[in-house]
Amino acid sequence: MKFTAATILAQGALAAAATSGDFTILTMNVAGLPEVLNPNGVPGGKEASAKTIGSRFAQYGFDVIHVQEDFNYHAALYSTDTHPYRTPTSGGVPFGSGLNTLSNFPWLSGSFQRQKWAKSSCASEFDCLTPKGFTFMRVALSSDATDAVYVDFYNMHTDAGTETADLEARNDNLRQVGEWIQTHSQGNAVLVFGDTNSRYSRSGDTGIRSLLASENPTGAAGLQDIWVELHRNGVVPNDAGVCGNPAEDAACEIVDKVLYRSSPLVQLTPTALEYASPRFLADDGVSVLSDHNPVLVNLTWSAADRRFRQSGFWGGAAYGTWFNDVSVLDSTTGSIKAQKITFRGENRLDSVGLTVSSSSGQGTTELVHGGQGGSEVSLTLADGESWVKSELCQGQKSDKTRNFYIKATTSKGRTLEAGTRTSDCKVFEAEEGWQVVGFLGESGDEVDLLGFIYGKI
Repeated sequence: MKFTAATILAQGALAAAATSGDFTILTMNVAGLPEVLNPNGVPGGKEASAKTIGSRFAQYGFDVIHVQEDFNYHAALYSTDTHPYRTPTSGGVPFGSGLNTLSNFPWLSGSFQRQKWAKSSCASEFDCLTPKGFTFMRVALSSDATDAVYVDFYNMHTDAGTETADLEARNDNLRQVGEWIQTHSQGNAVLVFGDTNSRYSRSGDTGIRSLLASENPTGAAGLQDIWVELHRNGVVPNDAGVCGNPAEDAACEIVDKVLYRSSPLVQLTPTALEYASPRFLADDGVSVLSDHNPVLVNLTWSAADRRFRQSGFWGGAAYGTWFNDVSVLDSTTGSIKAQKITFRGENRLDSVGLTVSSSSGQGTTELVHGGQGGSEVSLTLADGESWVKSELCQGQKSDKTRNFYIKATTSKGRTLEAGTRTSDCKVFEAEEGWQVVGFLGESGDEVDLLGFIYGKI
């Protein structure tokens, strides 16, 4: 697939489809360190370059853009961009991480987080000048309450340099991302893109390989490199040659990478990757606006023909422990049947539980999330009875949004409820032929954030 301005601008509308869509992502190190520290050969001044970069973001309308080194020229960059969803700056040097996202898609409220690297090196480059790290957000490609599609997006800028201490720090940075994915993206589709400062041809850069399913089959991240998949025949190269700037084509390797994985809930398929430097030249058509080649990727997504789907969410994000039953459910064969619903609640919703079985005779599985507070209520489902409708009510506790109430309605009209109803409620109703078979969300002593996993009846 060849990118054109027309196809790029159409991606947001395509992604609004209920079960499939198409979108573009871009990663670009915008070279925003103060000019006095790092002029890096960009003519015309960095503030002017930042304005031009922002205007190109608006011109092409890429759906999700991750930028790195967005430090002291952030206001200039945003002044010419028109994306409806943008992260606020964390500050210039020495306060901010330089990581920001501009998007045509919203992300789950409260899900955006900044994480600082646990380890950094001062051996070379400017790594000790700023609190570098990575960001996380749960982006809604489709946010219909009944049939939602979310993908976890990560933006990163790892430790730079090639001294021994730099390599050690960078590998630890990527280990930290892998562990975060294991904990916070369990069961989810994932896109990781940014400035990795890593090359597969550099023997000391083992961290980037540890994230790849092909290099580390037992690793929790289980990612694929889209450049490797589309331009290297799926084989991680030991030496692909180093690109110039602007790069003539995508056969050579750069440190700016895009990694991904699908999930049982959504299939991601990359269809094109290009080094987009020709789109980011100065008005003279020759001079570069940044010392990095931007990377542009097109992907399709599909939630159609999947065993499982998910609803939207209700409640508050980013202070509970993430859970997602889809991996457990997907490990079974045959159709899934809910046998028993169990809730705990009083003032708020303390826990949700579901006993499910498989038509293949693998026995029953208990899916329980939350704490032990409140009173327990349960409902055993009859043969041919399914959980098909849910209502959640949220409220504020200790200045945090939590779920206060839940009501389940079965295909036979029976109900089960727990907690205390509020005025802020939402109904989730399974499409015909589907039923609730599991949960996903965040919990601690109570259920903070909750969504439902649907399986076919």
